[in-house]
Amino acid sequence: MSSNVKEFNLGELFCGPGGMAYGAYLAKKQVKNKKVYSIKHVWGVDKDGDAIDTYKHNIAKESEAVGYHEDVNVFCKKKLKECTPINALAFGFPCNDFSIVGQQRGTKGRYGMLYKAGIKVINKFDPYWFVAENVSGIHSANDGKAFKKIINELENSGNFGGYNLTINLYKFEEYGIPQYRHRYLIVGIRKDQGVCFEVPKITHLPPEKINSENEKEFKPFMTSVEALDGIDPKNKLHVFAKNSPKIKERLMFTPPWRNAWYLDEMLCHKNDEEMFRNYLKDLPWYEDKFAKRSLESIVSRIENVKLNCKKARMSHIYKRLDADKPSYTITGSGGGGTHVYHWEDPRALTNRERARLQSFEDEFHFKGSRESVRKQIGMAVPPKAAKIIFEAILKTFAGKKYPCQPPTHNGDYFA
Repeated sequence: MSSNVKEFNLGELFCGPGGMAYGAYLAKKQVKNKKVYSIKHVWGVDKDGDAIDTYKHNIAKESEAVGYHEDVNVFCKKKLKECTPINALAFGFPCNDFSIVGQQRGTKGRYGMLYKAGIKVINKFDPYWFVAENVSGIHSANDGKAFKKIINELENSGNFGGYNLTINLYKFEEYGIPQYRHRYLIVGIRKDQGVCFEVPKITHLPPEKINSENEKEFKPFMTSVEALDGIDPKNKLHVFAKNSPKIKERLMFTPPWRNAWYLDEMLCHKNDEEMFRNYLKDLPWYEDKFAKRSLESIVSRIENVKLNCKKARMSHIYKRLDADKPSYTITGSGGGGTHVYHWEDPRALTNRERARLQSFEDEFHFKGSRESVRKQIGMAVPPKAAKIIFEAILKTFAGKKYPCQPPTHNGDYFA
């Protein structure tokens, strides 16, 4: 390697379809004093066969990376000794036991200790830097003890005196991603490198917070309608799901940015026609569809399609998007009602639309069944969010300044 090139060979655990890897591929090289700083993805590991096929199709062909279809614990035991050495690491360890949607069993859960695979790789290769990613709920799992344990182990990993950590809860909509997706990213840089990572400054705000004083500094949030504009109807992922008549009917009574429980709210006022119709008037299609309908007929239709659910009334169940807002969080699992629903058409989004909201370019091809692709998209790190982080890391090592802001967490928090 030329002495003027600082190439970081990136390995990744829990790589999924390659959202973070694609972000590394998109990250611009940084040049300082004729020295070039860049990232090359060399291998990724995931136990999902379809995700690895997607990774190989999109990432491996660009970087000659190796995709390992393997459980990470098995990989660490059997393949770590023989795989290509790395000097940078990324790992978005499974969030199942940290998500606020689940039981938050933290490190006591089935998946809670999988972060240790990252520790093993760090101890093996002593990368110059790493990026660890997880859901916002990791902060409170096990009364906060799980997060503190993970932070402590990451900080003291490796054989060069540990890592300087920058811990931040990123709200990706504030960086131009068309989705309210909040994730912790922990960036660690080896202490002997003498540099610390700074959190890139946000670039986007809600439109109502932009004024004449800050309009040159910030852009408005990217909306769902902007993100989904111009999708090629011939794209293989833009295939509409077969929504049942009952689901379509349920969505007809659900305004943008409201969920299935809105129907229950309406029915609470079925004996008060004025109040009931005030709810109906939140529907943009009220005048066309319901203004001339009798109260009795509308109530009957709603009672036929409302959900009979007393527990686990999560806010995203049959929730419709708002055209003028970013999407709510795209998920990769869950049954009926979790597929994300269009603000106007009474239907679930297609996988291509979900991929757009995750910032995947249309040229990024996914492998597997429709449900498998849905899972891959929902579990991925948005590539354009990862790109921002990787570019900031390259600038950090190149000694190039960039707009930054204080992290959400500092060392005192974990004392």
